[in-house]
Amino acid sequence: MNGSKKNLSCLSLERRKALIDINIAISVRRQCWLLSLSRSSLYYDPKPINDSDLLIINLIDEIYTTHPYYGTRRMLKELEDYGIYIGRQKIRSYYKVLGLEAIYPKINLSKRNHEHKIYPYLLNHLPIVRVNQVWSVDVTYIRLKHGFVYLVAIIDWYSRCILSWKVSTTLHTDFCIEALQEALDNYSKPEIFNSDQGSQFTAQNFIEILLKHSISISMDGRGRALDNIFIERFWRSLKQEKIYLVELYTVHDAKIAIAEYMNFYNLKRKHQSLGYKVPSNVYYGIEELRI
Repeated sequence: MNGSKKNLSCLSLERRKALIDINIAISVRRQCWLLSLSRSSLYYDPKPINDSDLLIINLIDEIYTTHPYYGTRRMLKELEDYGIYIGRQKIRSYYKVLGLEAIYPKINLSKRNHEHKIYPYLLNHLPIVRVNQVWSVDVTYIRLKHGFVYLVAIIDWYSRCILSWKVSTTLHTDFCIEALQEALDNYSKPEIFNSDQGSQFTAQNFIEILLKHSISISMDGRGRALDNIFIERFWRSLKQEKIYLVELYTVHDAKIAIAEYMNFYNLKRKHQSLGYKVPSNVYYGIEELRI
């Protein structure tokens, strides 16, 4: 029973909610327990955000992407340049939606669960000299015309290659687990896996996958904005080179746009830090053809 319950918990939130059947003898409470699904998430429908708030949130996202060290006080002054006059408390509420922490320049879309174990940061002064030495993961906000979604991605530090990614309308752990499992299914496992201390990445189901594959776990220290710098730089590139240039109306639109950029980024975008090679070539050890 415990093994079956653990396997079911790896299903996405929406899939588990779809399995609930009120017409069978097993109570809803028991079904939720068997599916590792909280009853509150079963009945909760997210409230849509209004257009005026969404406009400000998207503007804050653009400003913060360019200047990730801006706290609420500096953001207040920046918004005034756009004719937006609101208080710091309101900006704090917008930061909460985005998952930004004004105390230090770090996007933290998943708040830490203090019951989960926190692992030490293993990358201090570590030379990154080969592929699959270090992978890291992070989550970011992707705006839509009338809403937003969240994107998780896993990157190989040495090659800067994006190994997997998933989109979700919520910040539940499921889509992060799916991205991790997909990366491990398609590539050789890393020696070290680095993340922030967000609840998605400290969740037991997520950690168990890493431990099962004997992967060393590294977590950013609180207040250390640059511990996961490569994925942070990727978010900036994705947003400035793609997301901010197009109108995305649906989750499907977002997935198409992100997929297009991922293909461009991995297969065509040359990186100065890689000697003007593309990430996929570096990851697979392919020398570019010179014509």
